[in-house]
Amino acid sequence: MKYYVDGDLVPAADATVSVRDRGFMYGDAAFETLRAYGGACFAWDAHEQRLRRTAETLGFADAVPDDLRTAVRETLDANDLAEAYVRLSVTRGVQPGKLTPDPEVDPTVVVVVTSLPRGGIDGDPVWDGPAVLQTVGTRRIPDAAVPADAKTHNYLNGILARLELRRAATDDYSADEAIVRDTDGRVTEGATSNLFFVADDALHTPAADLPLLPGVTRSVVLELAREEGIPVETGRYDVDDVRDAGEAFLTNSTWEVRPVATVDGIDVGGGPVTDLLARLYDERVERRHYAGGPDPGNRDQ
Repeated sequence: MKYYVDGDLVPAADATVSVRDRGFMYGDAAFETLRAYGGACFAWDAHEQRLRRTAETLGFADAVPDDLRTAVRETLDANDLAEAYVRLSVTRGVQPGKLTPDPEVDPTVVVVVTSLPRGGIDGDPVWDGPAVLQTVGTRRIPDAAVPADAKTHNYLNGILARLELRRAATDDYSADEAIVRDTDGRVTEGATSNLFFVADDALHTPAADLPLLPGVTRSVVLELAREEGIPVETGRYDVDDVRDAGEAFLTNSTWEVRPVATVDGIDVGGGPVTDLLARLYDERVERRHYAGGPDPGNRDQ
C-alpha cells in the first residue's frame, strides 16, 4: 500500500511526518473521512468544503492547497483501488515547538487509503451487523470551548467515549458505538457517527445547533428522507427517547446507514424507514458511481 505525503507516494511503512508537525504535536489539523466508489469519492464537494471550513476555524484556510482532489485520485490510482476508505489530512505543518502558531503556514498533506467492499445496490456493508449502542459518561465538549463542527485531529472526546465501551465489555457483551450527550444530558451523536431514530411517525435526529459534528452522510440521509416525504424533526432528545424508539440507525461515510440493534441493552432494531433510507442511499451511490452514473472523471459529487 502507498500513501500520499506532501506530493510523494510512498510505501505505507515509510509514510511519516515530522515529530515537529503541529498535527502530531497539538492535533492542529483538519481531516475528512471519505468513501470511494468506482474510483471516485462520494460527495467530494461537501467533504472538501467542510475541510476548508475547519481550516478557516483553525486560521490557516488560505494555506490549504487547491489540488486535494488530485492528491486523493493519485493515491487511489497508485494502489489500484476503486473501492476504498480515504482519509485526507491537512495540518498546519512543521513549526517551532510553541503553542502559538506562526502566521506563515507550509501545510502537510497526507492521504491514507484502505480497501473496502463495493458499495451501491450490489454492495456489501463494512459492518458485521446492526450496532449495539451504549450511553457513556463522557460528555461532548461544549461548542463554546471547541467548535463542534470543526473536524480536527484532536479526537480525544471520541477516544474517551470508546474507551468507556471497552472497559464495560464482557465475554457476553460488547458495544459497537457510544451515545455521547452534552453537559445538559441531551443526546448529541456517536463517537464517530450521527444518530437517527423513528418515533411518532417521524424521523428524528439531534439538532445541528447542539455540540455535534453534522456529518456529510447525515445531510444526504436528511435530503433523501425529505425527498421521499418522510416527516423529519431535528431537536433535543433524552436517551429515553432513543431507547423507546420504534427503530434507529447510525450514519457515517464508512458505515453509510447502519441499523441499531440495542440501546443500553434495550431492543430497538431497524425497520421499514431504516431499510428504505438505506436502499435510497445505495441507489444514489449506484447512479453516481456505477451503472448509469456520470463519466469517471466527474463522479466526485
